[in-house]
Amino acid sequence: MPDFSADRRKAELVPHDPAWASQASIESARLAAAIGDTLIGIEHVGSTSIPGIVAKPTIDLMPVVRDLATLDTRQPQVEALGYLWRGEWGFAGRRYCVRDKNGKRLFHVHCYETGHPEIARTLAFRDYLRSHPEEARAYEAAKRTAAAAHPDDMLAYNAHKGTWMKGAIERALAWAAAR
Repeated sequence: MPDFSADRRKAELVPHDPAWASQASIESARLAAAIGDTLIGIEHVGSTSIPGIVAKPTIDLMPVVRDLATLDTRQPQVEALGYLWRGEWGFAGRRYCVRDKNGKRLFHVHCYETGHPEIARTLAFRDYLRSHPEEARAYEAAKRTAAAAHPDDMLAYNAHKGTWMKGAIERALAWAAAR
């Protein structure tokens, strides 16, 4: 099991920054060049992809690839962009990378092979919150409560908001299935 203590960071929430979308696009282009032909596409996910709500100022990207084994051969190219390659990091079928600068986490990159169920779950949650402003505000409230309870521990912050997220993900998946 990985040592998650490396991610015990301050639970900092900031107002939505419209620049996050362009930063995600620029970083996606850099990653696309590094990942190569196995890449199908890269999605901007996570709270920074939901306009109008507070977020940790770390952009989450989700590359979807044809084949994880081919992606693994591209590890040196991804690391050359300044990423720390963490492998599965606790989630089977994922390749997780982080990029920090001057002690600040800039990007989380969650790579999955096409067809992995986490892809549909993540996109349903993002799109549901974008389409349901009342749910996005409820998510923001859950995030604020978690940050207040665990201001110096991102892992505890994530666990605290987990109960709310579980219900919201179920609603999001039902919504996506009905579309």
